[in-house]
Amino acid sequence: MSPAAEAFLAMLAAERGAAPNTLAAYARDLAQAEEAIGDLAAADRAAVARLAEVWAGLAPSSVARKASALRQFFAFACDEGWRRDDPSGALPRPRLRRPLPRLLGHEAIAALFAQAEAEAAGDDPAAVRLLALVELLYGSGLRASEVVSLPLAAAPRDAPFLTVTGKGGTSRMVPLGSRARAALARWRALRPATSPSRHLFPAARGAGHLSRVRLFQLLRALAARAGLDPARISPHVLRHAFATHLLEGGADLRAVQMLLGHADIATTQIYTHVDAARLVALVNTRHPLASRAASD
Repeated sequence: MSPAAEAFLAMLAAERGAAPNTLAAYARDLAQAEEAIGDLAAADRAAVARLAEVWAGLAPSSVARKASALRQFFAFACDEGWRRDDPSGALPRPRLRRPLPRLLGHEAIAALFAQAEAEAAGDDPAAVRLLALVELLYGSGLRASEVVSLPLAAAPRDAPFLTVTGKGGTSRMVPLGSRARAALARWRALRPATSPSRHLFPAARGAGHLSRVRLFQLLRALAARAGLDPARISPHVLRHAFATHLLEGGADLRAVQMLLGHADIATTQIYTHVDAARLVALVNTRHPLASRAASD
């Protein structure tokens, strides 16, 4: 990788607080582009345009991600004075149609919780931990990475909120319902006292935390025991259900944006799914002209 690309990655880490996974993805995209057309800091517009052919067999979403990484690099190169021109206009701009996440209904959620609660009726630490995890994913709408990496200090005893560190190292306050508080209290009492980890959900060995992969496996196994299709269940699906069901209950979109930790409300609008019939009913009952039309 060229020194310019390495400097760009260093800037992302230092100034923007990019997460390790984000940095790794950018590094791959930049390295592959330089493999195809050479040093990006010196590549001309014609060379950059050839990337469209190199990426021809990729999915539109992959092309869009790679092009975004290069656009940011070229902007950085211009700011640093390494380039006088910005050739990013030659990069392809695939049309993306972002699909809605899979929707989990209230009945499926009820079945999942009924199974988790039945298994956690005793004092089995694994079952109580799983109930606490499910409560946080659906009850607070946390990302999988946010849940597993929660430090012990994130959830003060009996406090009605969590302090969560999300994407880019940004922190936010997330309400903690009474059910989740009760599940966490039970888990704290059973959490291994000898664990060297400072995380709320420690790994089985070492000072780390429960992995996202393991969380995914635990949820799918729980879904199967609850009689649900495991392919329909994931941490992200529960997060989406949290947002969707809040909106169905009349929550404000801005409030949901804050709870999810989205920097742009457009992300929240795409991420959430509200039944069209409910939106029509909302306009018919809440719009100022609705009462006037009814009285005319």
